[in-house]
Amino acid sequence: MSKPITQPAANEKSYILDSHKTVLEQQVIDDVGENDDTENIFQEKPGATTGLASASFNYINSIVGSGVIGIAYALHQAGFVTGLFLLGFVALVTDYSLILMVRSAHLSESFSYQGLMEAAFGRPGFYLLTFLQFIYPFIAMVSYNVVVGDTVTKVLIRVFSLSPRSIFARRHYVVAMATVFVTIPLCLLKDMARLAKASMLSLAFIVFILMAIFIRFITLAPKIPSTRNSWLLFNWGVIPAIGIMAFAFMCHHNVFLLYGSIKGADQGRWDKVTHYSVFASFVISCLFGITGYATFTGYSQGDLLENYCWDDDLMNAARIAFSLTILFTFPIECLVTRAVITQAYGEVSHFFSTILIVATTYLISISTDCLGVVLELNGVISAVPLAFVLPAVSYLKLEQGSVFSLRKLPALGLAIFGMSVAVIGLLIIITTFSTVDRCTHGHDMPYCYNRTE
Repeated sequence: MSKPITQPAANEKSYILDSHKTVLEQQVIDDVGENDDTENIFQEKPGATTGLASASFNYINSIVGSGVIGIAYALHQAGFVTGLFLLGFVALVTDYSLILMVRSAHLSESFSYQGLMEAAFGRPGFYLLTFLQFIYPFIAMVSYNVVVGDTVTKVLIRVFSLSPRSIFARRHYVVAMATVFVTIPLCLLKDMARLAKASMLSLAFIVFILMAIFIRFITLAPKIPSTRNSWLLFNWGVIPAIGIMAFAFMCHHNVFLLYGSIKGADQGRWDKVTHYSVFASFVISCLFGITGYATFTGYSQGDLLENYCWDDDLMNAARIAFSLTILFTFPIECLVTRAVITQAYGEVSHFFSTILIVATTYLISISTDCLGVVLELNGVISAVPLAFVLPAVSYLKLEQGSVFSLRKLPALGLAIFGMSVAVIGLLIIITTFSTVDRCTHGHDMPYCYNRTE
């Protein structure tokens, strides 16, 4: 006589997971969620996988981007010694949160960030993530416009010897021209696969910029006067600095694309490639931050390239490389933003939604010329919740056992840390926005007038 089959006791988690699996099945039936534009961008062939070395390269390329240009400013904000400690700490908790996301995915059997949040918190979790995934690329596009305005304007002035009164020497018009003639045409493309391949050159551009920064550390740093309290142990800008660092390490929206690209992917292989990639990105960030800060100390700005003199041809070449990186990344961020709008409101006009997104980011970007402010804002509003808070709370929800169990305590600490940084950071930015001078824009730095070639 066969033994009766015993059904596992139902609990809150089983109901959540069962209902989530039903939703996923329905999505596949309706052809929603099987493949999306973002997945097609990053995959040459559906289902193609790579070894750990190639996966690590893609991983590093996903992490290292425009955020590294603000690390020197973050070290200045937090104090050099404290800033270096924080950079290592942010890299460590980023590594943990990335591992936690895949661990949670195995628990929920949902290998997408949206599906993970829906499995843990239902539709409210899905909508919260959708909102943050809209805010992050949207503010990133604003920061890209600020960078283009800073860098291209200086190059045009240098190359064509423009007077300050020239229309082409005004950053608002330069950003407007870049928007009309470059950004909008690229964002209107419906097939961005080739553009994404071109954007893979961004890592090569980052390496070139780093080499230029090293060269200028050797040749320029001795000519720059030291500032008061240059090598502080601690400074009061710790929280905004964490926001900038979180922005620099942000890659959580690509986690499951990266995971799916690994041949024979499992938790162990993911942990290994994450450790290697985050450590390599930490080293690159340290090189940018330490070299930039050692060159300019208290003069360090949110956009490190703003510190270099306008007639510096090597750094103008670096500015061009950085602008190209930005211009090729902008359309992909626009695609993500447009996809979020489609998820929230259904099908919208490709043309009009693109024009609305790009025009809005332009109008916001011309209201400030301080990249540091934009990086801080995006860091505390969206990067910190996306990178630290949501991965932690979703794991706490999905994993069995008490929240205070030894297995869950690190995740609980990560959630508390992320929420504290987000709340305090936002309050600091709001209360000090009009009183703190975060950048010097529109003219050469004082040391540029005292140089001897």
